[in-house]
Amino acid sequence: MAYVFVNHKVANYKPWKSTFDAFIEKRRAGGEKSFDIFQPENDPNNIFLMFEWDNLDNAHKFMSSEELKSTMKKAGVTGEPHIHFLKELDKGVV
Repeated sequence: MAYVFVNHKVANYKPWKSTFDAFIEKRRAGGEKSFDIFQPENDPNNIFLMFEWDNLDNAHKFMSSEELKSTMKKAGVTGEPHIHFLKELDKGVV
């Protein structure tokens, strides 16, 4: 399985989340399978996202698209996002 880990700051979480949710069909069409959103307990506008993707090629293509960059700007992402492409090596339950 392929994953994408993204960290970025947003101007305001609620408007960012509305734009994120409205972009779901484009994300799904690009190969996204699921997502998790996290934030530090004392920094609500510092967002960490973990996406499951169908494959790394599609993840790279989507994450580098001009449409995504434009949507992120519209959503209020501030600064450059930190994007990491990951492949799963192991998984377990304890």
